[in-house]
Amino acid sequence: MKANIQEDRGINEKQNIENTQNTIKNNFAFTLKSTCLDENYHPSSETRLTTNFANLARGGNRQQNLRNALNMINNRFNALAHLDNPKADRYLVELEIITVTMSIDDKNGINNLPLIEVLKTNIFDRKTSQRIEGIAGNNFSSYVRDYDFSILLTEHNKNKSNFSIPENFGDLHGKLYKCFVSSATYKEHFKMSPIICLSVSSNKTYTRTAYQHPVLGFEYLQDQYSITDEYFSRMGLKVRFFMPPNSVAPMAFYHSGDLLADYTDLGLISSISTMETFQKIYRPEIYNANSVAGKIYQPTLKHEDYSVTRVVYDREERSRLAVEQGKYAEEHFIKPYKSLLEQWSANFAL
Repeated sequence: MKANIQEDRGINEKQNIENTQNTIKNNFAFTLKSTCLDENYHPSSETRLTTNFANLARGGNRQQNLRNALNMINNRFNALAHLDNPKADRYLVELEIITVTMSIDDKNGINNLPLIEVLKTNIFDRKTSQRIEGIAGNNFSSYVRDYDFSILLTEHNKNKSNFSIPENFGDLHGKLYKCFVSSATYKEHFKMSPIICLSVSSNKTYTRTAYQHPVLGFEYLQDQYSITDEYFSRMGLKVRFFMPPNSVAPMAFYHSGDLLADYTDLGLISSISTMETFQKIYRPEIYNANSVAGKIYQPTLKHEDYSVTRVVYDREERSRLAVEQGKYAEEHFIKPYKSLLEQWSANFAL
């Protein structure tokens, strides 16, 4: 009799955990909003203002900034997609800003919270008049990531002589990302998993290998993982480093599947041309340098031999806004839903 009671209790506890997990899962719903990024783009109140494109779209030069950046993207795309493209004008890259909000249904009602923002590329083929789906991800940004890096990490290391990472750093963010990418909402809108393309780390060393991909270019290997690499690994993402043809420095490509097999050449080119353009604007010391990365490469923002683009970019504003938006996430997301998020995170499983 005692054994049966313990067995029943175990079954009931398991069912309660499963019911709690399912309830919490069902309480998270995602909504997507698409905004065209062209020379007429104006940042909305829902846009994270630290994103590269939002930074470009403010001030007196906003329209010229956007026009110049878009021209750089298209020129770079056509240079890479050179097959059957003799005049280097066959393709046009169309960009969508995808804003993701998450709805949490709790005792206070349903709340729509800004979560993630990415760029989605599409390619228009002028020769065939066809639109070709590109890749989502690219200029990835999120409020929780701002909180983790600008608030949590800073507070954790305040007045400490040795830098360290908080326990479970990035765990919640990683699970939220996985939840979104595996959701019916994501699968309804996107055929392929995201590629998040970022700058290489300025405190790591990269060594060129003999492997050369026809689109991605020469692969580089990193001497050790960066904080960002570890953070993105919690999102289920691996990283590889490639320097595309006629580039001057490698870029980091974060992906969940097979980077070389899961995407079309045009899709990869759309990510390269978009993100390399933003990096030339945001980090010209690395990506618009006047010399090409060697076999052993150490990037640095102190490099002085580089060219500037005709695009105005405010890096100081971007850094300041990252802190402000980290505080916003803390005030409107982390603190109000702390217990709910902890419970959901503890029981989350795909």
